[in-house]
Amino acid sequence: MKSASLGESALAAPADVVALDEVGGKTSAYISLTKPRIVLMVLITVGVGFLLGARGSAHPATLAAALIGSAMVAGGASALNMYLERDRDALMRRTKRRALPTGRLTPMEAAGFGVALGLGGTLVLLLGAGSTAAGVALATFLLYVFVYTPMKPLTTLNTAVGAVPGALPPVIGWTAATGTLSVEAWTLFLIVFLWQFPHFLAIAWIHRDDYARGGMKMLPEVDPDGSMTGRQAALHALALVPAGLLPTVVGLAGPWYFVAALGLGLFYLAAAVRFWADVNDATARRLLRTSILYLPAVLLLLVLNPLPA
Repeated sequence: MKSASLGESALAAPADVVALDEVGGKTSAYISLTKPRIVLMVLITVGVGFLLGARGSAHPATLAAALIGSAMVAGGASALNMYLERDRDALMRRTKRRALPTGRLTPMEAAGFGVALGLGGTLVLLLGAGSTAAGVALATFLLYVFVYTPMKPLTTLNTAVGAVPGALPPVIGWTAATGTLSVEAWTLFLIVFLWQFPHFLAIAWIHRDDYARGGMKMLPEVDPDGSMTGRQAALHALALVPAGLLPTVVGLAGPWYFVAALGLGLFYLAAAVRFWADVNDATARRLLRTSILYLPAVLLLLVLNPLPA
C-alpha cells in the first residue's frame, strides 16, 4: 500500500500546475457566463449602427468605448440570466453543463460578475460614448434581466418581450455616433426586432421538449401541431420584407442595398412559409439556417452600400 501511495504521489501534478488549471477553469467558466456568441452578435450590430451613424467620420475612441461597453453590458446581462435560470438550466439537456448547474461557479460569483459587468459597461459607455448610448444600453440590460428572463416560465409572450432588448444594440451604436435617437436608429431596431421571431420560433420548435422540461413557456408548448408557431414565423418574416427596405427609404442605404435586401427578405420569407406549411424539425432547421444567413448579409450590405449624410 505504501509503494502504491508513493507511485500515485510521484505521478500527481505539482501544486502550482493544479492551481493554474483551477484558475484556467474558473476563467473559462466566467467567460461562458457571458454567452460569447451572443456578445459577438451584439458587437457586430453595435458596430454597424455606429458606422452608419458616423457616416465616414473617424471616431475610433468613441467606437472602442461603444464596443467595449456594449460587450460588458451584454455579458453582464447573460451572466445574470444564467444566475436567475440556474435551476431550470439544470433540468435541460442543452444547458445542464453550464457553469452554475455543474458547480464550477457559485450563484453569488455569477451574480456579482454579472452586476459588475453591467454597471461597468454602462459607465464605459457613459464616459466614452455619451449619455444617450449609456441610457439605451442600461434599458437593454434591465429589460433582458428583470423583465424578459422572469417572463420565460410564465408566458409565451416572453419571445416578443425579449426581442426588444435583442434589437437595441444597433441603436446603441447609432446613438454613440450621433447622440440622437432618430428614425434611422429605429429603422435598424425594427429590422433586428422582426428578424428574431422566425429565428427564435425555429429554435423553440427544435428544442420544444427541452424547454418544456425546464419549465419555459415557449409557443410550441401550447401549439403541439405547430400551426400557430409556423404562422407567427411566416407573418413576421413577411413584415420583415418591407422593413428591410426602409434603410433606403430613410436615406441610410443605396439602391444596391434595396435590391439585395428585397431578395434576402423573400428568401427568408420562403423558408418561413415552408416551415408553416409543414412544421417539423427539418423545416425548422432550414429556417434557422436561413435566419443565420439573413441578418449578417443585411448588415454587411448596409455597410457596403450606405448613402452619404
